Amino acid sequence: MISEKQFAVYIMANDRPTLYVGVTNNLIRRVLEHKNRLDPKSFPSRYKLSKLVYYEFCYDAYNAIIREKQLKNLGRHVKIKLISETNPSFIDLFSKINS
Repeated sequence: MISEKQFAVYIMANDRPTLYVGVTNNLIRRVLEHKNRLDPKSFPSRYKLSKLVYYEFCYDAYNAIIREKQLKNLGRHVKIKLISETNPSFIDLFSKINS
């Protein structure tokens, strides 16, 4: 089970796939916010990014932010390759973290 204050870097996608890299201290809450489009002006809401396709946990906020910046600076094809290594079908991993 995921703890309340566990830092994570994650990638959300839609079926195209359009990709969004983010960082959070509560992965379940944050993914639910994206799925429910709580901020209609946000990138994930505008592009209907509702699938959690990749995530990794970090020891602290500092390392999570560094990792987020690394992922954001990768080219699209490299991000897709990274996702494909652990989630080749680009399935929504939310049920995996929310069980």
